[in-house]
Amino acid sequence: MARGDLTDREWALIGPLLPSERGRWARPSEDNRRFLNGMLYVLRTGCPRRDMHERYGKWNSVYVRFRRWAEQGVWDALLQTLVDLGLSDD
Repeated sequence: MARGDLTDREWALIGPLLPSERGRWARPSEDNRRFLNGMLYVLRTGCPRRDMHERYGKWNSVYVRFRRWAEQGVWDALLQTLVDLGLSDD
């Protein structure tokens, strides 16, 4: 785990709120935690997606999952859950 990545405690709270991913054809799906850490890395550092550290996987795969979750309303539901739990103000 790199500095700034989700801790086990944070992942235990957030992980179940994310949709499970199915692999396509013969390729297995990648870990949601790794992709989420990649998304947070880009937001935290402000770097272009293409300059994302390689430990988070392919930059395009991270972006595609980010966009898919946005279209499915995952981010809105996740933030609302954090507000309901009192872990975020807004």
